[in-house]
Amino acid sequence: MQQGFFKRSSRVLGITAVAASMMLVSACGGSSNSAGGSGNPNAVLTVSNESGGLWTCSFNPFQSAVSFLSMGDVYEPLMFVNALQDDKTTPWLATGYTWSNSNKQLTFTIRNGVKWNDGTPMTAADVLFTFNELKKFPALDLNSVWQVLSSVTQSGSNQIVFNFKTAATPYFYYIADQIPIVPQHIWASIKDPVSYTDADPVATGMYVVKPCTPQNITFKPNTYYWQPGLPKVKTLDYPAFTSNDAANNYLATGQAQWGAQFIPNIQKYYLDKSKSFNSWQPPITQVTMFPNLKDPLLSNLTVRKALAYATDRQSASAIGEGGQEPPGSQLGIVTQTYPQWIDPQAQAADNYTYNPQQADKLLESIGAVKGSDGIYSLNGQKLSFTIINNGGYSDWVAALQTVAQGMKAAGIELNVDNLSQNDYNTSCSTGSSSSPTTARPAARRRTTSCGSWLYSTNSAPIGQPAATNYERFDDPAVDKLFDQYAATADEATQKTIIGQLETVMLNQVPVIPVTEAAAWYQYDTKDFNGFVTQQNDYAVPSVWQLPDWGQVLMHLSPK
Repeated sequence: MQQGFFKRSSRVLGITAVAASMMLVSACGGSSNSAGGSGNPNAVLTVSNESGGLWTCSFNPFQSAVSFLSMGDVYEPLMFVNALQDDKTTPWLATGYTWSNSNKQLTFTIRNGVKWNDGTPMTAADVLFTFNELKKFPALDLNSVWQVLSSVTQSGSNQIVFNFKTAATPYFYYIADQIPIVPQHIWASIKDPVSYTDADPVATGMYVVKPCTPQNITFKPNTYYWQPGLPKVKTLDYPAFTSNDAANNYLATGQAQWGAQFIPNIQKYYLDKSKSFNSWQPPITQVTMFPNLKDPLLSNLTVRKALAYATDRQSASAIGEGGQEPPGSQLGIVTQTYPQWIDPQAQAADNYTYNPQQADKLLESIGAVKGSDGIYSLNGQKLSFTIINNGGYSDWVAALQTVAQGMKAAGIELNVDNLSQNDYNTSCSTGSSSSPTTARPAARRRTTSCGSWLYSTNSAPIGQPAATNYERFDDPAVDKLFDQYAATADEATQKTIIGQLETVMLNQVPVIPVTEAAAWYQYDTKDFNGFVTQQNDYAVPSVWQLPDWGQVLMHLSPK
């Protein structure tokens, strides 16, 4: 029996699916006490982000399974890059930056007057230490920045200089927005920062952990926070939910004010219950199946193409996601949010609509034989695959049931293995199954995934954690495209390269997008002001989007 993963770009949360090894991911959360009466300056903000498991009370910002809890609210990056506003950049721990040496050198000016939450001043030396720590311990380098960096040095008292091997403007997002700055006076004595729990994090952000239990995390204001008057929300509760149903009930009953998960029949179940209940789901990435390319069956290109034709994206969207997530595109682009990055020729060549007859034709062309049970076998191996899934996500469970039914009609058996969050995340990253996250080097975040999924640097041997290339795709020609993309700041050239990557997605089918993953977002304006709206999209609004949720928390205030 083969195995696979079902996953979403961006933060890993999700499902797994298909032969030999594939995966699918999405995101959710939890919540606890209600916000209290209107006009209460001490109102408690409760979030509902179903994660599929109880809290481990680990806040290590370099561990992908828990970094969403501490990046943005507790730990902070150098800059904020807003994906919803064409990558608009806002200063954070750095006040500014400049490119030089033909875009091979990037210099940040580090903010003065910032303190760690233990009262120790933060300096440029902490920033230098953070990036050198990623070099010393490559497992911390989740975005593979040291694959393109040649050195990081300090200049004067408050500047950090990044030197790249080649021009690398696309890496700005990963260096500026995605790397938490940690304190040298704490982390320098940690012998194994990769497995470090970081239960009581010392950081520069608005909040400190006070306390954490398996059922709930309470965040309280950092008394040393460098932005006067922030945070305005004095208590943030983050309950742990193991299923969407419990988390959704918290939202529907007003016990949580900020949600980030799929709600079936959202109009009747949630929106109609209060005039203060609101929702908006901008697509920002794709929920995708990641075949284990080290498996003999899934390494067969024709088998992968048959799987792509046997994937009923329309039904997964309409039935599994209640129409709230559009069908995905094999191009690897979030077509609704970033249409300007779709290559017309690649789009014209994309004929991967649900077509079980075409899947039959492809499988029979390589000698596959359909058994009495209606399932094909190839060279004595039955096309029966297991896909791992985060069983706490009811929408993923429903979507995979639909996908499995569609594949059965094409002579392919898909067995869904619904796992706990921790088991799922481990299986995804180590290759026991497979999955996606936000776009990585050279493919730009707005394309959602080509870079993170296909760049071989983000891969790892089976059994070792991969950053995002969970399927273990490796093609030197594709890596070269990423390198070429990073070497140019010309958008027309970048779009040409993205078009070639879209063609790779069509011709090699390294992964199989299923739906365009929504940034799930529900919010209650009864007791709080400042939420993201479609008209004021100052950050991706989902609780699990890091470090964006820190920006949201900066804007929120009790009424």
